[in-house]
Amino acid sequence: MAAAVAGQIEAGPSLIDRITNISDFIWGGTWDGAEVLPFPPMVIILLGVGLYMMIGLRFYPLRQLGSAFAGLFTGRKGSGSGEISPFAALSTALSGQVGTGNMAGVATALALGGPGAIFWMWVTALIGMALAFAEGSLAIRFREKGPEGHWRGGPMTYIVKGLGPKWTWLAILFCIGTLCSTIITGNVIQANAVADSMNELFGIQEWLGGVIAAVAVFIVIIGGIKSIGAVAEKVVPLMAAAYIAMALLAILLDIRDIPETFGRIFGGAFSAQSAAGGFVGAGIMLALRAGVARGLFSNEAGQGTTPMAHAVAQTDDPRVQGRMAMLGTFIDTVVICTMTALVILTVEGDFVGNGQAVKHAWQSDLTGFAMTSGAFAAAFPTQIGGVAIGSVVASIALILFVFSTLLTFSYYGERAITFLYDRVPGANARGEKILHMAWRVIWCFGVVIGASQPLQLVWRLGDISNAFMALPNLLALALLSGVVFKIARGEKPAALV
Repeated sequence: MAAAVAGQIEAGPSLIDRITNISDFIWGGTWDGAEVLPFPPMVIILLGVGLYMMIGLRFYPLRQLGSAFAGLFTGRKGSGSGEISPFAALSTALSGQVGTGNMAGVATALALGGPGAIFWMWVTALIGMALAFAEGSLAIRFREKGPEGHWRGGPMTYIVKGLGPKWTWLAILFCIGTLCSTIITGNVIQANAVADSMNELFGIQEWLGGVIAAVAVFIVIIGGIKSIGAVAEKVVPLMAAAYIAMALLAILLDIRDIPETFGRIFGGAFSAQSAAGGFVGAGIMLALRAGVARGLFSNEAGQGTTPMAHAVAQTDDPRVQGRMAMLGTFIDTVVICTMTALVILTVEGDFVGNGQAVKHAWQSDLTGFAMTSGAFAAAFPTQIGGVAIGSVVASIALILFVFSTLLTFSYYGERAITFLYDRVPGANARGEKILHMAWRVIWCFGVVIGASQPLQLVWRLGDISNAFMALPNLLALALLSGVVFKIARGEKPAALV
């Protein structure tokens, strides 16, 4: 017995324990469940840079929100250099933003931080609009043409062209973080989610679901960003509108509970004590951390992904695409994530939590997408082939959301690996073209492999990789803030470095 205990002590913490601690420290300032810092580091950095940008912009994103929505109609046709229309660029960015984070991510935020996490998701989105405007405008301001004459850009480009070649190291760090994030959050998590949904709906084995998804993804991404943009422009608006309509209908069925739901959201956001006790402010920290982490996973503001899509928009006015970028953050979190949250928090059903009957899905033992699916099933319980219509609707929505995310993140990874390749002596257009094709094939194999992988570690790894990717980008945004402020004022920034 003593030997067994000694063996356990020597074994030390498991891999998941180590990964969890790193994630908890980055996003919560804790280690082994104990407070190490009085504030969550990544949350402070993300919100701090966002607030600085918002104040420096004199709340331009909020003042121009109406103009941004008007741009949805005028932006359907390009009026400048670029590859796809401003609206198609927004749709492409949204296809990456709208994914598992809008369904499983919201449920995870509720499980970790309670209803108050939704308030902090809203705060992250509103502040994130300033970061998104900065990313979108800089993406147009500092984009470049590739060897074959195609426009491209993103954080790696505005770092090198905006800050100068001496900052190439920062761009390289960003690209490494991008590859980690795209593989983990843009591929494995998404592929696993789509395979699970296919299994639930059609009884297809997960590996086969992965193969089907991989083939569909390859058919689209083989054509590059123009093909991705063309599909996104058609699929994203339709799937977003359909999902919002179904969510509104589900909420209306239990509309009497809406005042209580909003009371829980605002009350939970400022609850000084966690439900299980703990240090004063524990409840706020849990809600804050969960809301910001899941909010970032969903809308990607400040992470550096969306400017790679916005950089190819057919416009020569950085403000136009900056407004499109900030609109994407608003639609993703304030609109779509809110719909998911209200369904989970409001719809009543026969749920079980800790062995007792509870009214709402968020109070139950369900986690992740199962919580969202369960809430929709309670709203629409009529069954088709033994599956509630609500679950069918949620699963189909997830499949479409995830499919579009797989398309866009493949391009983000391609941009990162291309930038790294271009730093290699002897890099040329032919080699770049071969690299693009190889990456697209590897990406689709990743979909097949990721479809059947256990996700115990993946969400935590996703939080870490998202932070690793966001930090170089946030530093660049802060250093280039003067350029962003001039763009918003309609002034012409200084010449390129």
